[in-house]
Amino acid sequence: MTKMTLGSYPHMLGFEQLERVLERTAKAGNEGYPPFNIEQTSDYSYRITLAVAGFSEQNLSITVEDRQLVIRGRHSEDSGERVFLHRGIAARQFLRSFVLADGVEVGEALMENGLLHVDLTRAKPETVVQTIKIKKG
Repeated sequence: MTKMTLGSYPHMLGFEQLERVLERTAKAGNEGYPPFNIEQTSDYSYRITLAVAGFSEQNLSITVEDRQLVIRGRHSEDSGERVFLHRGIAARQFLRSFVLADGVEVGEALMENGLLHVDLTRAKPETVVQTIKIKKG
C-alpha cells in the first residue's frame, strides 16, 4: 500500500512541516491520564484544563519545546512515614503534550480546585495582498 503524503498533491506547496507535525502528534500516544478539556474562550483564545487533583503547583511544570506545549506532573517522593491500608488514588507521574500552531502563544496558568488551566492566544491573521510584476524575458 502506498502512503499518500501532502507532497503528492501538486497544489499543496510548502506544507511539509504540517505533515511532520501530524506525524509527531500521532506518535505522542497520550494515554487518558489526566483527563483534560480544551475550550475556545473567544475567536482567538483557548483554554486547556487538566484534572490534576493531588498535585500541587510545585509538582507541575509547563514548558514549550519546539512548538509543543508539554505539561508534566511528578509527585514528590513519599518519605515512607505513611502506611496505607488501601491506596486507590493514583500517585503516578504524567506527561501531556499539545502541538501548537504557528502564532499560538501560551499565556498564564492557573491552579483552581484541583484543575490546572492553561490559557492560549492565537494572533489575528492579517490579510496580505501582494502584486507581482511580470518581467519580459
